[in-house]
Amino acid sequence: MAVEIYRDAWGIPHLRADDAAGLARAQGRVTALDRAWQLEVERHRAQGTSASFLGPGALPWDLFARRARLADTARRCWAELERQDPETAAWVRAYTDGVNEGLSGSRAPEFARAGLAPGRWEPWTPLGVWLATHILFAGFPAKLWREQVAAHLGPDAVGLFATDGPGTSGSNGWLVAGERTTTGRALIAGDPHRFIEDPGVYQQIHLSCPEFDVVGLAVPGVPGIAHFGHTGTVAWAITNAMADYQDLYRERLRRTGGDAPRAGEAGSPGDAVEALGPDGVWHRAARHTETVEVAGGEPVEVEVIETGRGPVVIGGPEGLDGDVPGPGEPPVAISLRYPPRVTGDLGFGALLPLLRARRVADVDRAVDRWAEPVNVVQAADTEGGLLHRVAGRVPVRAEANRVRLVPAWEPGHEWRGWHEMPRAGLTDGVAVMANQRGPAAPLGVEFAPPHRADRIAALLAGRDRWSAADMPAIHTDTHLASAAPLLELAGTLDGLTPGAARVRDRLLRWDRRMDAGSADAALYAAVRGAVARRLAAHPAFAALSTPPAYPEVFLPWLALLPRVGFALEHLLSADELYGVDRAAAVRAALEEVAARRPGGTWGDTHRLAPWRALPPEPPHDEPGLSGDHDCVLCTSAVPGLTDLAARGPAARYVWDLARREDSRWVVPFGASGDPASPHHRDQLPLWLEGDLVPVVTDWDRLEKETDV
Repeated sequence: MAVEIYRDAWGIPHLRADDAAGLARAQGRVTALDRAWQLEVERHRAQGTSASFLGPGALPWDLFARRARLADTARRCWAELERQDPETAAWVRAYTDGVNEGLSGSRAPEFARAGLAPGRWEPWTPLGVWLATHILFAGFPAKLWREQVAAHLGPDAVGLFATDGPGTSGSNGWLVAGERTTTGRALIAGDPHRFIEDPGVYQQIHLSCPEFDVVGLAVPGVPGIAHFGHTGTVAWAITNAMADYQDLYRERLRRTGGDAPRAGEAGSPGDAVEALGPDGVWHRAARHTETVEVAGGEPVEVEVIETGRGPVVIGGPEGLDGDVPGPGEPPVAISLRYPPRVTGDLGFGALLPLLRARRVADVDRAVDRWAEPVNVVQAADTEGGLLHRVAGRVPVRAEANRVRLVPAWEPGHEWRGWHEMPRAGLTDGVAVMANQRGPAAPLGVEFAPPHRADRIAALLAGRDRWSAADMPAIHTDTHLASAAPLLELAGTLDGLTPGAARVRDRLLRWDRRMDAGSADAALYAAVRGAVARRLAAHPAFAALSTPPAYPEVFLPWLALLPRVGFALEHLLSADELYGVDRAAAVRAALEEVAARRPGGTWGDTHRLAPWRALPPEPPHDEPGLSGDHDCVLCTSAVPGLTDLAARGPAARYVWDLARREDSRWVVPFGASGDPASPHHRDQLPLWLEGDLVPVVTDWDRLEKETDV
């Protein structure tokens, strides 16, 4: 079976094989050669074993992965895939065979630093990687936050903090019909916003065999091209739909068979556990213990319990670790119900049909098989076909399930089938999705503010015809509409000291662009941060300042200051805010910033802060960034906490349906995960400037690397 591996000038792999299985094997092999360390980290994260070589810092994730039964769910989904779709199962198996071939010869330096050897990938491992990557996408921990807000401030307060929170992922995406382009054929463009990782979460790749020829952005560790692809005659892209499809249940658990442990103590291995069901009957729960190895620390035993609703991810029969329930309070135990655990389906049946798609109708049928996460899909083909719809699996259940925790022992909270996925059209030849309340509105609770979507729509309305080359101007727009409430409130203040008045007047003259070189943007960020800190410290919110003793992995959703920072626009513009004098908070912030006399530009403090499993050697001096959380150029600081940006565009793309060769793309770092490779960080300067790399599909313009 002939397999050819080519590279372009940016080190992007272009693979050609005799059939789809051979191509999958080559994709796995080249991914392992380019990104061996990244694949090993992702495999361990899916298994809940990353602390065994990364140490205590990785333990919170591992404990969650074990308790949520991520690896077991992936195995269950693999068994179902083998039964229902043997062709796709064989294709996935070919991919993992290629990964194992590539890993066997890996010389990635991180392995020596971690004292680790590459492990073996099983056929279910790509499903585990996919699940571990997306399990938090729907933001189910936000229900824990809403529960806290409702308990301490009342249910009406929940909406004040309803915004794209610190743990969610979003995207920009826009579809421009042929009637609005210079070529007469459609354009699709956008950028997925995720935590920026090194190596990157997306892999530029070209896959070609007699059945299909596709360029796109693959997820390392997963075969095919799931999210962003162009087959030559049809292209597709996705954004996070912000749908709510995971539920948290309060459980009542009890141990049977022997003396129950005292509060705060773990049960013995022989203890059985029962859960009270909605039928009023105690039912046996599945229970076992697992041991999590921790590099540089003692092993940690974790009790894994699963009720009829799902795995218990918080607490247990004795409640939270180290937390003794008050008189009359039942111990805290919270289970998670998520679709793949219920159905045994992660949507991998969509992957081959996407690669084989020739028209929008093919993409539409393929994403009918999509499951997790729930996305908005945009697609266009060379014959003028257009698609704008939601894809995924969202359960039908009571409204209370979507908003907060619900009692497992009360009837009425069961799942009752699946929602039909909404569809939408275009307006004036354009469709924009930026995680706002769009076609997925009936399926979600919290959405991103409309600023990014409104700004993209306004920019697109600014001219009659667009080309692929015009799109970076939209990708990199830095206008910050969400600054308005703070600036309007500042404009009403009088009696400021001369220094604070100068700060106020500079901000009122500011063009509201969060450019890296802007001193006024830095000044605004300083005032915004000071306001956020003052509001978070107000006694009205004191009860929210100390979260419950939930597992550490959920704390980003429960931290008060980031919640205030991201919701500042709502908090400053609400009719009333629990007696908080917001004008006084803004006044004090202006005086504080004036007294500090800050200098410098936004890019001096708003710097890239990518996640790495191991710190780089030697350390990188990461660059300053333009943009902000509510800009189209969405590089997210956490107002009041840090100006560093851990989240941002994990890739940018423009798919041209007139000529695929006129398409463009870029990633934050480069095609290679090897720190010694010239293609490890060679795209970073382009990513910073908003430039894009040409998509090359002409084999005569590529350099042949090897035959396999």
